[in-house]
Amino acid sequence: MNEISFWQLIDQACSKEEPNEWLRDELLKKEINEIVDFEFMLQTFMHKSYLSSLWAAAYILMDGCSDDTFDYFRGWLIAQGKETFEKVLDDHEYLAAYITEETLDEEGYPQNEDLLSVATEALTYKKTGDDDWDDEVYDELLDTLEQKGLAEPEDIELDWEEEDLPERFPKLWERFGENPLGEF
Repeated sequence: MNEISFWQLIDQACSKEEPNEWLRDELLKKEINEIVDFEFMLQTFMHKSYLSSLWAAAYILMDGCSDDTFDYFRGWLIAQGKETFEKVLDDHEYLAAYITEETLDEEGYPQNEDLLSVATEALTYKKTGDDDWDDEVYDELLDTLEQKGLAEPEDIELDWEEEDLPERFPKLWERFGENPLGEF
């Protein structure tokens, strides 16, 4: 699986009622190496989006953003498809125009935690025949990803303060600063 086929799967999933379940089922139809490649691509885009400025944008949207929430936000961003992912990385303020009730999760947030585990779930089922979490399968996946050249992203230094956000992201602040998401 390469970048093109990764984004094709993501784009196809966008049109499904249960996109993460559909993705997992599609991955189950693939060979183990393709599932690993999907996870490699997913982690590559998670790393690419691990930006202080994007964290600031997510902070505005949700009136705060923990480490885990930022992971789920980036999962959501990837799940929106290549075009949106790239537009947001180029201009975080694009989120002010892009976000609607339809693009958010059931609780009204831009989060997709489940996307982060679809490949692991598919791989676990493929190797064990069971849906239960398996530490050995996960550790083996991490080792394989490392052998393929995936390194942990370097820690980022948050280069912003909350009081600077209205000036730094005026469109996001205008739309979400006083009315953060989760309040639809």
